[in-house]
Parts: sequence; C-alpha cells; structure tokens
Amino acid sequence: MLRGLEDASLLGRDAHGRYSMHDLIRRYATDTAHHQLPDDLRHAALHRVVDFYLHTAHTADRLLNPHRATIHLDPEAPGCHQHPLHDDAAALAWLDAEYTCLLASHHVASTHRWDKAVWQLAWALHTFHQRRGHLRNYLATWQAALVATDRLNDPIARIHSQWHLGVAYAEMGRHDEATDHLNRALALAEHIEDRPKQVHTYNALAWASGKSGDDRRALRYAAHALTICRTLDDPLQEATALNAMGWSSARLGDYEQAREHCQAALALQRLHHHLDGEGATLDSLGYIAYHAGCHQEAVQHYLHALALFRAVGDTYATADSLDRLGHPHVALGELEQARAVWREALKLYQSQQRQDADRVQQQLDVFGDSAQD
Repeated sequence: MLRGLEDASLLGRDAHGRYSMHDLIRRYATDTAHHQLPDDLRHAALHRVVDFYLHTAHTADRLLNPHRATIHLDPEAPGCHQHPLHDDAAALAWLDAEYTCLLASHHVASTHRWDKAVWQLAWALHTFHQRRGHLRNYLATWQAALVATDRLNDPIARIHSQWHLGVAYAEMGRHDEATDHLNRALALAEHIEDRPKQVHTYNALAWASGKSGDDRRALRYAAHALTICRTLDDPLQEATALNAMGWSSARLGDYEQAREHCQAALALQRLHHHLDGEGATLDSLGYIAYHAGCHQEAVQHYLHALALFRAVGDTYATADSLDRLGHPHVALGELEQARAVWREALKLYQSQQRQDADRVQQQLDVFGDSAQD
C-alpha cells in the first residue's frame, strides 16, 4: 500500500526508508479529519498514536537501561501495537529515528491533558535524553510533566517530576532551581517513607552539589545516601553513592580515600554488569590518577571509560571524558593526542549546545589548534 501511495506521489520516502506525506496531502488529511471525523474517533486515533510512542519508548528505555527502576504503564489502547525492538542497538536507532515524533506525541498528550502519558513519556525518554545530550528537551518535557503531575493524585509521579527537573536544571547550571526541585522530591519521598527514592534523591543532590562546586556538601549527601543504601538491597545505588564520595573526595584533594571509594563502586558495577555506572567510575578514577600524578594510569582509565560510553551510545558522557583525557596527554607531552581528543570533545559539545565548548576551544587555542579544520 505504501509503495502504491509513493508511486502516486502521495507519499515521499527519505534515504532511510521513512515515509512522509507531501505538504498538500498532509493539509488535506488534517482538514478532513477535523471536519469529517467525530471528536471521539479523532481522540481515539490520537490515543493510539500516543500509546504507540509511549509503550515503544518504554520498551526502548528498558533495553537501554535495564538496571533502572521501572514504572507501570496502563495497557495499550485497543488497536495499538508497539514497534518490536530486539536489543539496545535497535532501541537506540528507533529513538534516534522517531525523536521528532516522540516530542510531537508528548506535546499532543500535554495539550489534551492526558496527564499520565505526559509524565510517563518524559520518563521513558530520560535515558535517551541523557545519553544524547538533549538537555533542553529533557527540561521541557519535565516542565510539562510537573504541570501534569500536579493535577494527579500520585505522589510517586510528583517525585519523578521534581527529581528530573532538579537534574535537568543542574545540568544546565541553574543550581538554585536544581536544589529547590530536588529538595521538594526528597520531602515527598520522606513524607511517603519511600527509602529507595530518598537514596536516589540524595545521590542526585550529591551530584548537583558537585556541579555547583560545593564538594563538601556533595560528600555529605553521598555519605547520607550510602548510609540509607546499606539498609536496602540496592547495590547499584550504593555504587553510585560510593562513586560520588570518591569524586567529591578527589575534588577535595583526598586521593587515597577517593580511590578506595571508587574501587568499591567499580567492583559492585562490574558484578552487576552496569556499564553506565562502570564508565562513570572509571572516569572518576581517571580524574583521581591524573591529579595524583599517575598520568599514564589516568589515560588508561579514561580510554576504558570511553569504550563503555561509546558501547551504550552515551555521547554526553563521551564528551566529558574526552575533555578530561586531554589533560594527562598534555602532562605526558602527547600534545597531538590531546588536540585530537579535544577536537572530538568540542564537536560533541557544540552539537549538544553546551557551554563547555568555549572552554575546550580555549584549551585548543593555547596549544596552537584552532579546531576549524
């Protein structure tokens, strides 16, 4: 059928095999739907579209990040069948290809006040948004989700919205707003006595405090997370807390303690095959080794971290590790290697519209590379 519509010039197909309507056909179809279809039929069709994207995105997220605590979705609308995804590579490819439609579906859900779908679709896009560095859309989807969850009598949904907004604001350097939202998430988690979410939020507060430069506060938050974690059966959140303690200790100059924390985190992450966490901890160990004067060791840690980040398609973390890798290369006199990784980091930072791009460009300028080639 699609081939016939294409032959009749009613549809177009791009180089990736994806179909789209020509503008006049789209306008005609839109007008026809609005003027000739009853409201209940149009809304049912929109529900099927939103459900298709919600359920497929949720499956994609489970493939990308199987260790993440999941959420419960309502059954798909009658007649809706999600796209089959068989592995994490297929999941990432589908999210990349369908991203514009996913955002459009989120907007449709928000416009129609389908509040549960609004926050759940934002949740389902989290791993993808983080790995691809789509920070502005990450923030926008959760801003809409917060409005939606305020209308729902669901404290768990509200915790998710406050937590993710806090993380998004911290990523963008808006530290006061980040702290406010994370503290709201923590208060809600404490009110309903949800200790796993308390741990999750203390870990986020530790990370956000580190982003703002308050390493002592970050260390206190991470230690608090670790204390609660050890009353629960959650080894990966324990590893996150240990890595955060290691990072904060290193920032404060206590490299031996930092290494001890990170090695403990790494053992847990490897035991449970948590590639994202392992990459983050190896990056921390690279930072520790560099500042302790072990430059070759730092290079090896960063290279191992980069291999893991690339394996899971995390271009956001890849940019940060490339940026940090340049410094031990400089210390070893390997200036061309430093310039090469900084050029790669610069391209990623620019594509993600991150302020770090200016700083990396300055680093390249210092070493005689304009990064324009």
